[in-house]
Amino acid sequence: MRLQLFSLLLVFFSLPSFANIGDMPKEQQLAVRYIKALTSQDYAKLTSFYNRDSVFNDRTASRKYTGKRHILSFLKRAHKGVLEYDFNIEHMFNSGSLVILIGNYHYRGPGEQFGKPGRIIDLAIPGVTTLNLDMTNNRVKEHQDLMDYQTMSDQLSTQ
Repeated sequence: MRLQLFSLLLVFFSLPSFANIGDMPKEQQLAVRYIKALTSQDYAKLTSFYNRDSVFNDRTASRKYTGKRHILSFLKRAHKGVLEYDFNIEHMFNSGSLVILIGNYHYRGPGEQFGKPGRIIDLAIPGVTTLNLDMTNNRVKEHQDLMDYQTMSDQLSTQ
């Protein structure tokens, strides 16, 4: 009996803990490809995700950009000098073409944007990103961020 239980536990814990991107719904696959392009600052790939009607909305910061040109211009300014940028997705789900990603954005880069000139800062900002996708054209209709800027502020105060 113990051997069977041990064998069962061994099999269970040796299985991969994360789904392969090919095993996800197509909406989530597109969302992951988009987030990878965003966090790797691959503007050539990002261009294909936006059109003139796309919206990038950071509701917590009250910033909204509409259209490929304005979104990419904003992202290039925001990413200037960034050393590391990624999104650790802790949970993701979708309802049709609406994909919700919950996790932490990690940022390491120059402190000028945060009132810390001459310093390299390191932030992990909890947040929720929602993506309303156009699955026919593989585009982002709307990217909306809800970020925990209080946590970011607390982290900045110690750096």
